[in-house]
Amino acid sequence: MLMTMDCEHIVDKRLVRRAFDRAAASYDQAAVLQRDVCDRMLARLDSVKYVPEVILDAGSGTGYGTRKLLMRYPAARILALDIATAMHAQAHPGILRQGQSLAQGGNRGQISYVGGDAEKMPLKYSCVELVWSNLMLQWCNDLNPAFAEAFRVLRNGGLFMFSTFGPDTLKELRQAFRGADEYRHVNRFTEIHDIRDKLARAGFTVAVMDREYITICYDDVIGVMRDLKAIGAHNVSQGRRRGLMGKTAWQKAMNCYEMLRARGKLPATFEVIYGYARKPDEKRATGSRVACETMPGMLAEVF
Repeated sequence: MLMTMDCEHIVDKRLVRRAFDRAAASYDQAAVLQRDVCDRMLARLDSVKYVPEVILDAGSGTGYGTRKLLMRYPAARILALDIATAMHAQAHPGILRQGQSLAQGGNRGQISYVGGDAEKMPLKYSCVELVWSNLMLQWCNDLNPAFAEAFRVLRNGGLFMFSTFGPDTLKELRQAFRGADEYRHVNRFTEIHDIRDKLARAGFTVAVMDREYITICYDDVIGVMRDLKAIGAHNVSQGRRRGLMGKTAWQKAMNCYEMLRARGKLPATFEVIYGYARKPDEKRATGSRVACETMPGMLAEVF
């Protein structure tokens, strides 16, 4: 997840894609928090008097947010961008069964499905009016290129709305594993003030940030780990343990987690950070409005 750029904490994007491809079938059943945060983001749109014609859902997953956005903006065109092909297949069942490869392109009505990385999006400049990203940014190595890309694809005056996890996320799990061995078992997350600074560096204005803490209670540690696996939330940093954890170290970590049990349940805390930012509405030259499509020559996957 989000981290400093020393080599120990670099996210392996191949592992990210593989994890979400494998988790696609089980994702919706376990992604209760992701849907809840998406709904909370949508509620924040109630105070925004803005009706975008073209929307980018960056990190669209199985399509819950995409469908909700289309319900809110029924006349909009939506680009659903995700790094994992299997997530798109879940979002629109039958596409791959029809024999159409991703490279062949095309779109399905108002939604176009695009395979790509948020840090290097295969989209033209100034082609969308709303960039929406729900709990995806934590999988980026560096927010600077991710924010720069969001700024690049937005039209002047466009809106960037996102949610991501803060550093207190899974603090109980991190605490439990801290004394077990020398490896990192929980990915790193970015502080809210650093996110604000990076937004400004990318050129965004009117940046509004807030956060909340959501605690999910489990019967046992296995339940925590099972849900994280079901949504593809593996530790993918280079400082992770490469093999299985030893029985003694695992039991030590589990005993530490058990000490946090309250009212018969084990807590798993998530610090959720919400962001809202604008691209300055500068005067544009006539004819600067371009079609929203993939950039020629880029290896894009669209279906």
